[in-house]
Amino acid sequence: VEAVDLYLAHAMDSETPVEETVDAFAHLAAAGKIRAYGGSNVDAAWLERALAAGRPDWVQNSYSLLDRGDESDVLPVVARAGLGYTPFGPLAGGWLTGKYRRGEPVPEGSRMTLRPEPYAHLRTERTFDALEAFETAARERETTPAALALAWLLAHPHVTAVVIGARRPEQLTPALEALELRLSPPEREQIGALFA
Repeated sequence: VEAVDLYLAHAMDSETPVEETVDAFAHLAAAGKIRAYGGSNVDAAWLERALAAGRPDWVQNSYSLLDRGDESDVLPVVARAGLGYTPFGPLAGGWLTGKYRRGEPVPEGSRMTLRPEPYAHLRTERTFDALEAFETAARERETTPAALALAWLLAHPHVTAVVIGARRPEQLTPALEALELRLSPPEREQIGALFA
Protein backbone atom coordinates (compact mmCIF):
# COMPACT_ATOMS: atom_id res chain seq x y z
CA VAL A 1 0.00 0.00 0.00
CA GLU A 2 1.38 3.37 -1.04
CA ALA A 3 1.70 6.05 1.64
CA VAL A 4 -0.73 8.95 1.68
CA ASP A 5 1.15 12.20 1.03
CA LEU A 6 -0.82 14.32 3.47
CA TYR A 7 -3.44 13.35 6.03
CA LEU A 8 -5.52 16.12 7.60
CA ALA A 9 -7.75 15.69 10.62
CA HIS A 10 -10.99 17.50 9.77
CA ALA A 11 -13.50 16.83 12.49
CA MET A 12 -11.77 16.36 15.79
CA ASP A 13 -13.63 14.80 18.67
CA SER A 14 -13.53 17.27 21.56
CA GLU A 15 -13.25 14.29 23.91
CA THR A 16 -10.02 13.11 22.26
CA PRO A 17 -6.91 14.98 23.42
CA VAL A 18 -4.91 16.68 20.68
CA GLU A 19 -1.85 14.83 21.94
CA GLU A 20 -3.54 11.48 21.26
CA THR A 21 -4.39 12.51 17.71
CA VAL A 22 -0.83 13.69 17.06
CA ASP A 23 0.58 10.49 18.56
CA ALA A 24 -1.58 8.42 16.19
CA PHE A 25 -0.35 10.49 13.22
CA ALA A 26 3.26 10.09 14.35
CA HIS A 27 2.83 6.30 14.48
CA LEU A 28 1.29 6.29 10.98
CA ALA A 29 4.20 8.37 9.69
CA ALA A 30 6.77 6.11 11.37
CA ALA A 31 5.07 3.08 9.80
CA GLY A 32 5.26 4.71 6.36
CA LYS A 33 1.48 4.96 6.00
CA ILE A 34 1.47 8.76 5.71
CA ARG A 35 4.20 11.22 4.78
CA ALA A 36 2.82 14.32 6.50
CA TYR A 37 -0.12 15.32 8.69
CA GLY A 38 -1.95 18.30 10.03
CA GLY A 39 -5.35 19.72 10.75
CA SER A 40 -8.21 21.42 8.97
CA ASN A 41 -10.58 23.86 10.66
CA VAL A 42 -8.18 24.21 13.55
CA ASP A 43 -7.53 27.16 15.79
CA ALA A 44 -4.23 28.40 17.22
CA ALA A 45 -4.77 26.60 20.54
CA TRP A 46 -5.15 23.23 18.76
CA LEU A 47 -2.11 23.99 16.65
CA GLU A 48 0.05 24.97 19.64
CA ARG A 49 -0.91 21.76 21.46
CA ALA A 50 -0.21 19.72 18.31
CA LEU A 51 3.22 21.34 17.94
CA ALA A 52 4.04 20.66 21.59
CA ALA A 53 3.11 16.99 21.13
CA GLY A 54 4.67 16.27 17.74
CA ARG A 55 5.47 17.69 14.35
CA PRO A 56 2.37 18.52 12.30
CA ASP A 57 3.21 19.77 8.83
CA TRP A 58 0.09 21.46 7.55
CA VAL A 59 -2.99 23.59 8.21
CA GLN A 60 -6.01 23.85 5.92
CA ASN A 61 -8.50 26.49 7.08
CA SER A 62 -11.02 28.86 5.59
CA TYR A 63 -9.30 32.10 4.60
CA SER A 64 -10.25 34.82 2.15
CA LEU A 65 -10.65 38.57 1.92
CA LEU A 66 -13.99 38.07 3.69
CA ASP A 67 -12.79 35.51 6.25
CA ARG A 68 -9.59 36.73 7.87
CA GLY A 69 -9.71 35.26 11.35
CA ASP A 70 -6.53 33.23 10.83
CA GLU A 71 -4.44 36.39 10.36
CA SER A 72 -4.38 37.19 14.06
CA ASP A 73 -3.67 33.76 15.52
CA VAL A 74 -3.21 30.77 13.20
CA LEU A 75 -0.99 32.33 10.53
CA PRO A 76 1.58 33.62 13.06
CA VAL A 77 1.90 30.05 14.41
CA VAL A 78 2.20 28.71 10.84
CA ALA A 79 4.96 31.25 10.15
CA ARG A 80 6.85 30.54 13.36
CA ALA A 81 6.68 26.75 12.93
CA GLY A 82 7.28 26.72 9.16
CA LEU A 83 4.08 24.84 8.38
CA GLY A 84 2.34 24.55 5.04
CA TYR A 85 -0.94 26.46 4.80
CA THR A 86 -3.67 25.92 2.21
CA PRO A 87 -6.76 28.08 2.53
CA PHE A 88 -10.11 26.76 1.35
CA GLY A 89 -13.12 28.91 0.54
CA PRO A 90 -10.92 31.52 -1.17
CA LEU A 91 -13.90 33.10 -2.95
CA ALA A 92 -16.16 33.07 0.11
CA GLY A 93 -18.90 31.00 -1.51
CA GLY A 94 -18.91 33.18 -4.63
CA TRP A 95 -19.04 36.52 -2.79
CA LEU A 96 -15.65 37.51 -4.23
CA THR A 97 -16.61 36.71 -7.83
CA GLY A 98 -19.09 39.53 -8.41
CA LYS A 99 -21.96 37.04 -8.32
CA TYR A 100 -23.93 38.75 -5.56
CA ARG A 101 -25.20 42.29 -6.02
CA ARG A 102 -26.74 44.80 -3.69
CA GLY A 103 -30.52 44.73 -3.92
CA GLU A 104 -30.62 41.82 -6.39
CA PRO A 105 -31.83 38.26 -5.75
CA VAL A 106 -29.12 35.63 -5.44
CA PRO A 107 -28.55 33.55 -8.59
CA GLU A 108 -30.28 30.17 -8.69
CA GLY A 109 -27.95 27.30 -7.93
CA SER A 110 -25.46 29.54 -6.10
CA ARG A 111 -24.14 28.72 -2.65
CA MET A 112 -26.50 31.34 -1.24
CA THR A 113 -29.42 29.24 -2.46
CA LEU A 114 -27.90 25.84 -1.71
CA ARG A 115 -26.15 26.45 1.62
CA PRO A 116 -26.49 30.07 2.73
CA GLU A 117 -25.77 29.65 6.44
CA PRO A 118 -21.97 30.14 6.34
CA TYR A 119 -22.36 33.30 4.25
CA ALA A 120 -25.59 34.89 5.51
CA HIS A 121 -23.61 37.29 7.73
CA LEU A 122 -22.12 38.87 4.58
CA ARG A 123 -25.43 40.41 3.50
CA THR A 124 -24.59 43.86 4.83
CA GLU A 125 -24.18 47.29 3.33
CA ARG A 126 -20.56 47.29 4.49
CA THR A 127 -19.84 44.07 2.58
CA PHE A 128 -21.50 45.37 -0.58
CA ASP A 129 -19.53 48.64 -0.30
CA ALA A 130 -16.28 46.65 -0.03
CA LEU A 131 -17.23 44.37 -2.91
CA GLU A 132 -17.99 47.33 -5.18
CA ALA A 133 -14.61 48.92 -4.36
CA PHE A 134 -12.97 45.53 -4.94
CA GLU A 135 -14.59 45.21 -8.38
CA THR A 136 -13.18 48.63 -9.25
CA ALA A 137 -9.71 47.50 -8.12
CA ALA A 138 -10.03 44.39 -10.32
CA ARG A 139 -11.07 46.46 -13.35
CA GLU A 140 -8.11 48.79 -12.80
CA ARG A 141 -5.84 45.75 -12.97
CA GLU A 142 -7.71 44.44 -16.02
CA THR A 143 -8.72 41.24 -14.29
CA THR A 144 -11.73 39.71 -12.59
CA PRO A 145 -12.62 39.92 -8.90
CA ALA A 146 -12.18 36.14 -8.58
CA ALA A 147 -8.66 36.22 -10.04
CA LEU A 148 -7.71 39.18 -7.85
CA ALA A 149 -9.06 37.45 -4.72
CA LEU A 150 -6.96 34.37 -5.50
CA ALA A 151 -3.89 36.48 -6.32
CA TRP A 152 -4.31 38.26 -2.96
CA LEU A 153 -4.11 34.89 -1.21
CA LEU A 154 -1.17 33.68 -3.29
CA ALA A 155 0.72 36.88 -2.43
CA HIS A 156 0.60 36.04 1.28
CA PRO A 157 4.09 34.87 2.29
CA HIS A 158 2.76 31.94 4.33
CA VAL A 159 0.14 30.61 1.91
CA THR A 160 1.55 27.50 0.26
CA ALA A 161 -1.28 26.86 -2.21
CA VAL A 162 -5.00 27.58 -2.48
CA VAL A 163 -7.83 25.04 -2.57
CA ILE A 164 -10.09 26.39 -5.31
CA GLY A 165 -12.81 23.73 -5.51
CA ALA A 166 -13.80 24.34 -9.14
CA ARG A 167 -16.97 22.48 -10.11
CA ARG A 168 -16.79 23.30 -13.83
CA PRO A 169 -13.80 23.72 -16.19
CA GLU A 170 -14.48 27.43 -16.75
CA GLN A 171 -14.09 28.00 -13.02
CA LEU A 172 -10.38 27.23 -13.41
CA THR A 173 -9.87 30.39 -15.49
CA PRO A 174 -9.61 32.80 -12.51
CA ALA A 175 -7.08 30.50 -10.85
CA LEU A 176 -4.92 30.52 -13.98
CA GLU A 177 -5.26 34.31 -14.25
CA ALA A 178 -4.30 34.66 -10.58
CA LEU A 179 -1.00 32.91 -11.26
CA GLU A 180 -0.11 35.71 -13.68
CA LEU A 181 -0.96 38.51 -11.23
CA ARG A 182 1.94 39.46 -9.03
CA LEU A 183 0.88 41.63 -6.11
CA SER A 184 3.55 43.46 -4.16
CA PRO A 185 3.18 43.58 -0.37
CA PRO A 186 1.85 47.18 -0.53
CA GLU A 187 -0.66 46.20 -3.24
CA ARG A 188 -1.79 43.23 -1.18
CA GLU A 189 -2.21 45.47 1.85
CA GLN A 190 -4.17 48.04 -0.17
CA ILE A 191 -6.58 45.37 -1.44
CA GLY A 192 -6.98 43.88 2.02
CA ALA A 193 -7.80 47.32 3.42
CA LEU A 194 -10.92 47.43 1.25
CA PHE A 195 -12.42 44.77 3.53
CA ALA A 196 -11.06 46.04 6.86
